Amino acid sequence: MKDIDNLCMNCFGELTNGSVCENCNYDNDSPTDMMYLQPKTILADRYIIGSVVTHESDAVVYMAYDTQLDTVVNIREFLPKGIANRLEGNRDVHVRERYRVNYEKYKNAFMNLWSTIIKLRNLSAVIPTFDVFELNGTAYAVSEHFESITLREFLLRSPDGNILWDQARLMFMPVLTTLEALHSNGIIHGAICPDNLVLCRDGKVRLKSFCISEANTMSSELQFTPNEGYTALEQYDNNHKMCPATDIYAFSACIFRALVGQNPPDAKSRETNDKLMIPNTIAEKIPTHIIKTLGGGLQIYPEKRTQSIEVFREQLSVTPGVVAAAGQPEMIESTPVEEEEHYRGYPEYDTPAPKSRTPKVIITILVILIIAAAIAGAYFVNNGGFNKPQEDTTAPATLATHEVPDFVSPGYMQSDVQNNGAWNKQFKISFTADYSKDVAEGVIFKQSVNAGKQVNEGTEIVLTVSKGVKTEKLPDVGGMSLEEASKELEKLGFTVSTVEIYNDGGHAENSVKASYGMAPAAGEDVAVGEEIILQVYGEVVTTTQPSTEADTDE
Repeated sequence: MKDIDNLCMNCFGELTNGSVCENCNYDNDSPTDMMYLQPKTILADRYIIGSVVTHESDAVVYMAYDTQLDTVVNIREFLPKGIANRLEGNRDVHVRERYRVNYEKYKNAFMNLWSTIIKLRNLSAVIPTFDVFELNGTAYAVSEHFESITLREFLLRSPDGNILWDQARLMFMPVLTTLEALHSNGIIHGAICPDNLVLCRDGKVRLKSFCISEANTMSSELQFTPNEGYTALEQYDNNHKMCPATDIYAFSACIFRALVGQNPPDAKSRETNDKLMIPNTIAEKIPTHIIKTLGGGLQIYPEKRTQSIEVFREQLSVTPGVVAAAGQPEMIESTPVEEEEHYRGYPEYDTPAPKSRTPKVIITILVILIIAAAIAGAYFVNNGGFNKPQEDTTAPATLATHEVPDFVSPGYMQSDVQNNGAWNKQFKISFTADYSKDVAEGVIFKQSVNAGKQVNEGTEIVLTVSKGVKTEKLPDVGGMSLEEASKELEKLGFTVSTVEIYNDGGHAENSVKASYGMAPAAGEDVAVGEEIILQVYGEVVTTTQPSTEADTDE
């Protein structure tokens, strides 16, 4: 274990010049509120608590250090605002008397939520969580720490405060696969907003700040703070219930913010004025089908909103033929996002018939006919009329060519491609499947013909769909010799590293610690190829005490 006294409690780098860290500028002498765990507190004989990151509705988030994995992590401590705190000098959480019964229910909900997220840690847009445990009268969830910036920060740094759809698509589309998987496992995020979508150094956009469903509505006794412009109507005090469409509303609002450069109005105000206006200079750069899709996702009432991520993804994935008509000179200054009724899709929009131009058309046709007649007469005079044999001037038939789309970067699913009639007419598309440690299950991650290449119509393109990470159940090798344990684990495709621990003589040298001697723990489903850390007993340490008998020789 590192020397705790010489570590920065924010980045866990070594302090080299007093209490202020030269790496992250955190002042390690700054006081921590006594309602939180104090820096250098050790949890579960493994995690060193550091600085407080934030206190959200149901939990406080700490920077922390995992001594077993030798890495920085984030730890969420269940500490719901308004009903629980910590008395000075006591690690146990103090629950206000009137909330004791419900506190246990909420704590169980916290454990269930994060236990489920552990199972879904291979999803590309979820920050992987690997440990959940109870201690100090509360519960904890341990997740990987990623260096990142929020979507809000990213957009504020953009020159115009917004981005084009081509860039937004690469950021947002892969998140939909994760949302669909969360919804199928009964998890509604409930707090999607530009502050809770983060761009990580590995290029992926991830969701953070999950909390129990009871902390996501005004009607709960837990403290809830709406994200204005992103919180759906059903999360306020009313008769509507949270559902997958709740996340669709918030996610649509995030796309709106990214493309338009401003937050949508909050849902409560839109009950009386539900028009979402987009300036023409912005709207003309947004594909029409995206504006329509946002209209479906931002419906005020959840029953009228697009109902599933699958449908929402299909609407976003439509190949646009034209850009938004809002850029035409005769249009008014700003273009509304249409707010008609939506149930599982976007309604048809009627295109106004063009004004009659019959007189001009007739005149044009007559002129063309006269010119054609003159040309035909000249041809017959010069070529001997109808009786002269005609040369075959028909050009040989050529196949149409098409540019190969990028099937990989947008995070398309197999169904996205199968449902696209244009692509299937242009190419002969087939699918294969393979494991991928980097791409979520069901997402296309490889194509046999490179994007952007011009090919003949009917060219075969094979798309590889991710089967997700190949996992194996980790066997219990506790008590085995290191050689036996390594063979057992390597046979399953894992790599092995060791940490030597003190041997008091009660254990065989080079044997694996029987209890909690491996990370990840035995019985977990672990990605093939992942490193397994074994705690191995070293050489027995013996000491020889000098003789204390007095010399009796005279």
